[in-house]
Amino acid sequence: MTSGRAMSSTAPLARAGLIDTAVANQELNSLGLTDQLRADLIEDLSRSADPDQALAILSTLPGDAAQRVVVDPAMRKSFCIVTGASVALGEHLVRHPEHLEVLVGPVIDPVTMRRGLLEAVGATVGDATPIAHGSDHRFLDALRVEYRRWLLAIVVTDLVHAAMFDDVSRLLADLADATLEAALAIARADLPPDAQPCRLAIIAMGKCGARELNYISDVDVIFVAEPADGVMDESAALKAATRLAAGVIRACGEHTFEGSLWEVDAALRPEGKAGALVRTLASHVGYYERWATTWEFQALLKARPAAGDSALGEAYMDAIAPRVWQAAGRPDFVVDVQRMRQRVEEHVPAREADRQLKLGRGGLRDVEFSVQLLQLVHGRSDVMVRSPTTLTALEALATWGYVGREDGATLASAYRFLRTLEHRIQLQELRRTHLVPESSSDLRRLGRSMGFRRDPEAELTTEWNAHAREVRRIHEKLFYRPLLQAVARLDAGAARLTPEAAADRLTALGYTDPAGALRHLEALTSGVSRRAAIQRTLLPVLLGWFADGADPDSALLDFRRMSDDLGSTPWYLRLLRDESAAAQRMATIMSSSRYASDLLLRSPDAVALLSDEDDLAPRGLDKLMTEESAVLSRHEDTEHTVSAIRSIRRRELFRISAADVLGVADAPEVMQGLSEVTQASLEAALQAVMEGLRGDRGELVTRFAIIAMGRFGGAELGFGSDADVMFVHNPLPDADEKEAADTALSIANDLRRLLSVPSTDPPLEIDTDLRPEGRQGPLVRSLGSYAAYYARWSSPWEAQALLRARPVAGDRELGEQFTALIDPLRWPADGLSGDALREMRRLKARMESERLPRGADPTLHTKLGRGGLADVEWVAQLLQLRHAADIPSLRTTATLAALDAALDAGLLSASDEEALVSAWLMATRVRNAIVLARGRPGDLVPSSPPDVTGVAHLMGYAPGQGGELLEDYRRVTRRARGVVERVFYED
Repeated sequence: MTSGRAMSSTAPLARAGLIDTAVANQELNSLGLTDQLRADLIEDLSRSADPDQALAILSTLPGDAAQRVVVDPAMRKSFCIVTGASVALGEHLVRHPEHLEVLVGPVIDPVTMRRGLLEAVGATVGDATPIAHGSDHRFLDALRVEYRRWLLAIVVTDLVHAAMFDDVSRLLADLADATLEAALAIARADLPPDAQPCRLAIIAMGKCGARELNYISDVDVIFVAEPADGVMDESAALKAATRLAAGVIRACGEHTFEGSLWEVDAALRPEGKAGALVRTLASHVGYYERWATTWEFQALLKARPAAGDSALGEAYMDAIAPRVWQAAGRPDFVVDVQRMRQRVEEHVPAREADRQLKLGRGGLRDVEFSVQLLQLVHGRSDVMVRSPTTLTALEALATWGYVGREDGATLASAYRFLRTLEHRIQLQELRRTHLVPESSSDLRRLGRSMGFRRDPEAELTTEWNAHAREVRRIHEKLFYRPLLQAVARLDAGAARLTPEAAADRLTALGYTDPAGALRHLEALTSGVSRRAAIQRTLLPVLLGWFADGADPDSALLDFRRMSDDLGSTPWYLRLLRDESAAAQRMATIMSSSRYASDLLLRSPDAVALLSDEDDLAPRGLDKLMTEESAVLSRHEDTEHTVSAIRSIRRRELFRISAADVLGVADAPEVMQGLSEVTQASLEAALQAVMEGLRGDRGELVTRFAIIAMGRFGGAELGFGSDADVMFVHNPLPDADEKEAADTALSIANDLRRLLSVPSTDPPLEIDTDLRPEGRQGPLVRSLGSYAAYYARWSSPWEAQALLRARPVAGDRELGEQFTALIDPLRWPADGLSGDALREMRRLKARMESERLPRGADPTLHTKLGRGGLADVEWVAQLLQLRHAADIPSLRTTATLAALDAALDAGLLSASDEEALVSAWLMATRVRNAIVLARGRPGDLVPSSPPDVTGVAHLMGYAPGQGGELLEDYRRVTRRARGVVERVFYED
């Protein structure tokens, strides 16, 4: 067959797609081909995904095998296509050239396949027991060789005959079934002679159960067993069945000279890897009736008998299948669904996210999860959508109106593409992987195997990204678009959900009032207006974002109210349509926070703040005062001025609450922001009130200052905090003291009234109970009156309260004079006397026993409970009273700053300080989350499931993890309480 001259031209090789033409020319010359055979071979190589790889494998075939390939046109074509796509199968053909005939073999028949695998291990279909002991590795090797012979036949069907992905996956599942049957035959031969007879059925799960298996994948199974007829000792029979199951796992997974097949994974069995490998049918049924979770029923969607005792397998399916379709009615279904949705994203390592075909955004799991979830929701009442196979189920969902026909077709096309790409990736080395490779050579081979020839790498990447985008787009709307079709007008012939099916789907997504939700959807989408058209486009995604929150029903209602107010405003719908981040932030806020949502609904134009995350950061005191000063200059009427100030405060409260809900600001930033908003509001309102009085009375006869106390003084305000203050004035020289006192009282009363008068703006409640003599004392005192009182009557608790006093508004010089007056009281030069210490401890104990609300759990009360805010603050204040005179850094009004100073001064150990800070911050965050979730203050960590859900969500816990929040809170505060008892109560 040798030609008369050595072929040396490399141009035809380059045109055929070979890269290393010099090496390829040498390999072709070594084959000694005629010119015609050489040309024919190059033509067939050009059809290969990797012509260089195919030619290299051809040149290494032993004996005359290469000549057999080259002279047979059909074999040559198949060989080039198969080995160009799979180096692993090429190496197999080098080891087993007798399998070259498979390249031109007949159509695959599953029955013949099963017979061939059983015969390879010396068994028959009728009597599946091998003729030799199963531990003989010759049988394991024979199983592997025969398996790969049939795998090669499937690859030929796939690559050469261009079979559909659906058909290829079914054949791979049939091959897995046959292999499990042969492995069971090997395991049966390993049983000792005295083993009790048993029946064992192997139930395929996952992709194998759905008959959509990968080329290389774990084969998920469940083993079910029963004693054989007449056997009374169930325990002994189960022991034998367990040995059989373990033998099947070993026969498939053990590494021999011929390698291994795949792992038989039984982790989907009851109790997972911790459960028994084999159970009886009754045991399985009992588990699923009492203990199974939603995801386990989701897994059972794909269960089917694969090998072993077929009658037992069918009995298993008859017993289990009906329970699958009851899962959507379980009380924990919604929480489980939310967790499953989150796990899809969480299981993707960041470094692999952009290359993940399976778990990445727009990947296979998006399709499979969506289809399975729709099946669980609608399959309980519609048997037509119960197929275990993804594409068959998707077609049924589209046919019967649960998925739009166009979306169904697009999703099916994308799924076939992604699964085919996954197959091509795995074929190269017959290795389990779902990652798209990074190297250009690998991408080029994959692209050519997928039919891209002009620029394989670029074309493949473009097509893959396009399909991924479509999958993600449809995944995000799949649950929601048909809901709109259920309540909106449709074109003739369009599929639609019935109201009952729409209600079922809303319930599955977490909506507790599906009928109300459908009414809102109808109101939002009905009609032919531009607003209705845009909202029909927005709502599918918004409904999904609402469902991610703790209260989707409330979110949908709020969106309807917002749209009623702003729907005719062009910028509003344009913002939501064109800036998806703003729409998502709005949806998150509405579904998570009653407090923030109420603020937004009172001032809908504040939604514009959501377009840029940077706009949500607290603005700072200087910027706030600049804006407040502009308001003062624009308004002459006091009431209008204070009303404008309150409107600014409302907007800023929304900004800060939105920042908290969205995770833009942490707890210290939130407290600082709220304190600065309160300070700016008081300062501006005070100036407005005083200016109004000047207009009525002329020049005022006294100076006036506001002293912040409590959490306000520490710049530690929460969303539910009042503004604790004291008012101080100082008459001007020669002023009448009564007139000065009356003026100061008018200022204080007008300020309190105007800041709390009912309006659309939230009131700024001013609390003056920390003033001398409490509620019985005068609302306003002069500086001299304060000095006289503190010199004569001041008690230890008042000195403790003054630790957090700081001037925040009014006459700055007066504020500084007041500070100078109280500094000796709160930072006593001699520290804390023994009597004062005992009194402080007595007051603390009394507060714990008397002020805690009746019936309240002391481990869950954020303010007065064990390890709560008061505990931590009293420790900090005790250390300040004792040591601040000598340690200047302790002279602070802020709790965390005082604890840091105590740590630096050696008054607290690092572990004690960390325990106190952690508890204080957690109690603060929980307290804020209670207000954000409910829209009203509360000090007790909610413990019942409906109430704790919203708080846990805002604290970053996954759906259904309210119990974990309670455990974490108790653990953190318990540690802090131990420090309190040691530092506060022990000398």
